[in-house]
Amino acid sequence: MASSIAELIAERIDAMPAGERRAAQTLVANYPLIGLKTVADFSQQAGVSSPTILRFVARLGFGNYPEFQAALQEELAAQLQSPLTRTVAEPSPDRGKTSPVLEATLENIHATFRHVSEKQMADIVARLAAPRAKIFLIGGRFTDPIAQYMGAHLTIVRPNVFHLTGQESTWRDRLIDMGKRDVLLIFDIRRYQDSLIRLAEKAHARGVEIVLFTDQWLSPIARFARHVIAGRTAVPSSWDSSAALFVVAETLIGELTRALEAESARRIHEMEELR
Repeated sequence: MASSIAELIAERIDAMPAGERRAAQTLVANYPLIGLKTVADFSQQAGVSSPTILRFVARLGFGNYPEFQAALQEELAAQLQSPLTRTVAEPSPDRGKTSPVLEATLENIHATFRHVSEKQMADIVARLAAPRAKIFLIGGRFTDPIAQYMGAHLTIVRPNVFHLTGQESTWRDRLIDMGKRDVLLIFDIRRYQDSLIRLAEKAHARGVEIVLFTDQWLSPIARFARHVIAGRTAVPSSWDSSAALFVVAETLIGELTRALEAESARRIHEMEELR
C-alpha cells in the first residue's frame, strides 16, 4: 500500500521550511477537506502564499495540485468504507503459505514505525513521565481495549493514570479533573466516533494535551491533538486491524518504564510486597 499523505507529512515535516510546515499542520488539523479546496483557499487558511502550498505539494512527491487532490479523494473514499465494502482475503489453496491478513498485518506494523519519528515518540514519553501530570486514556468501540491495556501498565509505573469508562456523560464529568498539565490519550480509527471527537474538543478547550492514535486517514480529532500517531490498519478483511497501534502502545509502555526506571522499580517492588 502506498503511503498516505498524512504519512508523507510525518516523514518530511522536520525538513520543511516554516511556511510549508504551517501548510502541513493546517492540512493535518483539517484532514483531508482543506486539501480538497482551491490553492487560494488552502493558502488563506494556512496563512501562507499560494506558491508555498504548491511547493509543499511538490515536497510530498506530487507533480501538481490536481494529482495531490486526487490522492486525497481516494483516501476520503477509503475512510468512508464500511465493513460491507472492504476487501476480504480469499482462502489460500496452499495451507503452507502465510495468510494475506497476517502478511498485511506485519507490513502495517513495519510501515507504521517507518512513519513515526523517534523525536515524536520521545516527546510523548517525556509528557507521560511528567510527575505532576495526570494521564487519561480512552478509545472507541474496537480500540478501547488498547487504551485499557495501556492504562493498566501505566498505572504500575506511575501514579495518576485513569482509563475513562462508562457512558459519554461519565467522560464529560471527568473533564473537571483535567487541566493544562494533563494528557489525554485517545485511540480512534475509522469509522470515527462522534462522542470521542466531542470529548477531545472539550478537553482541548481546557488546555489538556491530546495524543491521538489513529489510522492513516486521520480521525477528525487530529485538529485538537498535540501529537498524532497514524498507524496502518487496513488488511484484506471486512475489519480493520489494530495490531500496529497495539505495538505502538507497547513500545510507549516500555520506553516510559525505562524513563521512570527508579520510580517504576520502586512501585513494582512495593506492589509485590502488598500481594
